[in-house]
Amino acid sequence: MSTEPVIEIDRLNLRYDDFHAVRDVSLHVRRGELYALLGTNGAGKTSTLETVEGHRNPTSGTVRVFGRSPRDRQAVRPRMGVMLQESGFSPDLTVRESVGLIGSLTRRADDVGRVLDVAGLTRKATTRVAQLSGGEKRRLDFATAIWGSPELIFLDEPTTGLDIQSRDGLWASVDRLRENGATIVLTTHYLEEAQQRADRIGLMHRGTLHREGTVAELTRTLPAVIRFTAPATAHALPLPGKIGDGAVLVETFSLQKDLHTLLSWADDHAVELRDLTAGPTRLDDVFRALDNQE
Repeated sequence: MSTEPVIEIDRLNLRYDDFHAVRDVSLHVRRGELYALLGTNGAGKTSTLETVEGHRNPTSGTVRVFGRSPRDRQAVRPRMGVMLQESGFSPDLTVRESVGLIGSLTRRADDVGRVLDVAGLTRKATTRVAQLSGGEKRRLDFATAIWGSPELIFLDEPTTGLDIQSRDGLWASVDRLRENGATIVLTTHYLEEAQQRADRIGLMHRGTLHREGTVAELTRTLPAVIRFTAPATAHALPLPGKIGDGAVLVETFSLQKDLHTLLSWADDHAVELRDLTAGPTRLDDVFRALDNQE
């Protein structure tokens, strides 16, 4: 992965009349990485990305894509693919016609058959858009975004409505695009997808970039968790924890050490720790903590 930035945002502000939607947001996306921009509803992430995509002018601050203003559409737009939450294709066109039409507008060369194959739509090529399922329409959105293998691809809720096999197929296609050097910007409410796939994550909250970093950097700000159920006759626990109806929750910033202490204690006292789980904080826990970290 290159350290060269594809996207550079410096102190971006966006106002809609009296509403300050985006406040002094600064971030960069490196060439070849998968950057996930996440946030609660109304956090400002959509407004931020619409500015990067060239659909909005900033109230103040600067945005550069490939070193150019995103409003320089002739220079920037042919190098960019955008998968919106809903693209609004003509219901009377076939899948093949829709991909060919949108592809012809990108100024990138490609083959309709190849793109349909990548998106898993080959067998739907002659089906009219009106007859597609919700998941198939998402794959059509994906197909038009990746036409011509753009250098920068925005994926907005890409797996909504997809079954497990279709999700796996879409992410496999994204992996191949990245192997060929594409940069991916992802927004999703499926936090496990961001946790598994993003190189770095930006968390927006109430218009600001609240936190940014790798999954490990974000999750280590909160304690890891050990959960188990202990019998009522068990000796006093060796670790402080929250106890309710026999269920025990231990929060720790020293997971390995405290887990070793707990297991040694259980072995010494012949205590069975039922339903034992242990692991680092997940991204959704960091997400839930946003409201408590003003």
